[in-house]
Formats: sequence, C-alpha cells, structure tokens
Amino acid sequence: MNPSSVGRERVFEWAREEYAAWGVDVGHALGLLSKVAISLHCWQGDDVGGFENTGEAIGGGLAVTGAYPGKARTPDELRDDLDVAFRLIPGKHRLNLHASYAETSGKAVARDALEPAHFGRWIDWARINGIGLDFNPTYFAHPLAASGYTLAHADAGIRQFWIDHGRVCRRIGAAMGQALGTACVTNVWIPDGSKDAPIDRKAPRERLAAALDEVFREPLDRDHVRDAVEGKLFGLGSESYVAGSHEFYFGYAITRGVLLCLDSGHYHPTESTADKISAVLQYLSEILLHVSRGVRWDSDHVVILSDETQAIAQELVRGHYLDRARIGLDYFDASINRVAAWVIGCRAFLKALLAALLEPTARLRDHESAGDLTSRLAYLEEVKMLPLGVVWDHYCETMGVPLSRMWLDEVRAYERDCLERRR
Repeated sequence: MNPSSVGRERVFEWAREEYAAWGVDVGHALGLLSKVAISLHCWQGDDVGGFENTGEAIGGGLAVTGAYPGKARTPDELRDDLDVAFRLIPGKHRLNLHASYAETSGKAVARDALEPAHFGRWIDWARINGIGLDFNPTYFAHPLAASGYTLAHADAGIRQFWIDHGRVCRRIGAAMGQALGTACVTNVWIPDGSKDAPIDRKAPRERLAAALDEVFREPLDRDHVRDAVEGKLFGLGSESYVAGSHEFYFGYAITRGVLLCLDSGHYHPTESTADKISAVLQYLSEILLHVSRGVRWDSDHVVILSDETQAIAQELVRGHYLDRARIGLDYFDASINRVAAWVIGCRAFLKALLAALLEPTARLRDHESAGDLTSRLAYLEEVKMLPLGVVWDHYCETMGVPLSRMWLDEVRAYERDCLERRR
C-alpha cells in the first residue's frame, strides 16, 4: 500500500466515523450501491444513428446537436467505446440497445423481420463482459414513420407493420434475457402525435391501445423479458398532442400488468419525476426509470448531480424502491466527447444514489413524524456538508476505477489513440 493510499484510507475512516455519528452505516450503504445496475444507452455513442441505413433522418421529435469528432461508425467501434466507458464506471452495469443497431451482414432486413440472430454479436459481447442487455423497438427514422404516426396510425397496413415490429422485438428481448440469465426490459416508445391541436384525440388512443394489446399478446417468460411503455409530454412535431401521454400509459400499465417508464425529460419543467415514483408504485409492482436532463424542454442533456437527479435518487432510497425500479440513462450529446458523456452521466447518478444511501433518513423521518419540522430542515442542510466525496473516492478505489478527475485522463488518451483516427 503506497503512502497516498494510506492517507486516503485514514481519511475514509474519518468519514465513516462522521456518518456513524448521524446513525449511518457507510459499509451497508456501499454494499447496496454495488448491487445497482444502470443501463447505459447505446445511442449516445453514435448520435442515435444505428446501423440500419434506411436513409431517413432520425425524426420522431428527436434531435442531436453538435459535431464532436470520433463518433462510432460501426458496431465494433461502438462496442470499443462502451468497453472504455464501462471500465471507468464503478459497479457492474447493463446496456440498452435499439432495434436499429442490428447487425445484418450488409443485407437489408425489414424491421418486422428482425430476429435474435441479428443481435448475436451484441449478446456474445454482453456475455463476455458479464452484463445484461435491455432493448427497444425503433419507431422512428423509417419511411413508415414519416407521418409522425406508427402504432396509432390510421392506415391499418402501416399500423400492422409496426405491430409486427413490436412483436419481433419482444422475442429478441426474450432471447437476450434467456441467453444472459437476466431479464431484458423491452421498452416501447413511439413518437405518435400532432404538431397542432387535433379535433379527434380519442381515435388515435383507441388504435394505440388495441395495437399495444396485439404487440403484447404473445405470452413470454417474465424471467427473460419485461415489457414497458414510455409516455411523453410533447416532441418536435408533436407539440400539441401525444397519443401515448403519461396518463394514457399509466392506465395501460395498471390494466395490462406491464412496466411504466418514467423519463425525467418527458414532463413539464415544473413537474417532478421524483414525486411520481411513490405515486405510481402504489399501483404498479415495478417501473422503468429513464434518467435524463431537460433544459427548458426535453433536450436530453447529459445527466449531472443536479437537484432533480438527487431528488430522484432520494425517492428511490427513502421509499425502498431500488429493487422495484429498473434504471437506465437516456440522453444524446454530440457536442462533447461521447465516451465522457456516458461516464459523466452514469457516475453522476451513482453519486446521487450514494448521497441518498448515506442520508440519515430514519432520523429525519422521526423528526417529521414528531412534527419537529425545524430539526428536519436544519439537519437536511447540515448533512449536505458531510464528506460524500471521500466515500465516493473509496468506492471507486475498491471497484478498481479511477478516482476524481483521473478518469478523464484515460478518456483523453483513448481519444488521441483511437477516436481521432475516425475523422
């Protein structure tokens, strides 16, 4: 053990004692954190491009800004980038894939004809790395999505194409879960909506509910695949109406027994995603949680240790919901190093979870129950100054990942040695 390590160990013991004085067991908190698996999103690495080459723009209300060099151009490059990111994030995590990231050996394969074999290399890579996979049908960047409608489309033929796409994606998700021994969350998000106020809000939602019932009709083993549905407030081109709103999907999830996805960028800026967690989990057994950062709108900025991020983590911990929430990241920033974006966002949410796990929640709850709101507020402010950073560095060191700013040195070296060659 070198002198710097000895010094860090002594500082950590001091931090442990500081937290113990508040009734917090640091070792227990770190043990809980080590069990949290966050699903990184593949689309941060290539600006939601995928490898399908349909010739269509992203569409679906999605927009990626920036032109930072080094974007992944092939599945192998994307996997290389992910390998670097995973090495710099403490813990064992997952990868979230979109259907448009299929590998078809250069052959054109329609989305309603995709098979598990088209994701065989992803499954092999995940198995080698000991991680799980999650999956998403891709209801955008396609000629049959150009109108802005897919599962709620008025044309029965187009609607059937997207139903069949959803069906095959569930089978792919089940194959991933079975192969890797961990259930794959297969999440349905569609862009369907209207730029201006529609006269008929009812019919698209009736068509959507019926289409989803068809997508989910085939019984599949829940140990292999978990179905989820994701709502949204609005998008580019669907500013006035979204068929799959939060309210629509909340009702659908309750009545159909699927997971509800709460995306922290998909609500009005004055709404709190954290507040919704305990509300919906009164009626649902499990949720999918997409952590993002909206700036004025659903802009999918890289997650940081913001008040909203911390509030989400606090609600998960205070409500004992960590085992009832599947957590993933969802953002895409092409203005900065894309590998760094993964690392910044994932480490930020893990820090938020650690802070929540180190909160003296029992003591604060006792004050609240006794009506002593003065002590509750005073102590909430005081615990903000406890040595969280010391515990975080200790966790990173025990997990074998770089401390503090040192992880960025590794990203910069990878950028010089690899990413710059992609110009």
